Amino acid sequence: MLIAVYGTLKSGMINHKLLEEARLLGTDFLDGIALYDLGDFPAARLEPSDGILVEVYEITDKELAVLDVLEECNHDKPEQGLYKRVQYSTGFGWAWIYLYNGQVEGLRRVTKGGWWPAYSLVTTF
Repeated sequence: MLIAVYGTLKSGMINHKLLEEARLLGTDFLDGIALYDLGDFPAARLEPSDGILVEVYEITDKELAVLDVLEECNHDKPEQGLYKRVQYSTGFGWAWIYLYNGQVEGLRRVTKGGWWPAYSLVTTF
């Protein structure tokens, strides 16, 4: 199965260690996703954008279960978790992506490129 990540799970970010065993298929730009800056991590919403950078990985069921815990994903009541997991079409096929359930009013909106925290050594392009 595939997962598309856009924040702290990307290469060079703080939570990427959870994907160390996963196989990176490549990057893609998704124009139906917008990000909001929550400070320490981003929030994705299904909204038009000019292309949000994601990394797409092939992962196992076990890896997905670990990511669900990190993202506070509640499968019994998806709208009550911090994030809900949905399928989204990428250039590599359908991938899981986490969408934020919280409020985003007043937060900085990112509609092109990607989210980069102040502590990151990764640079934008």
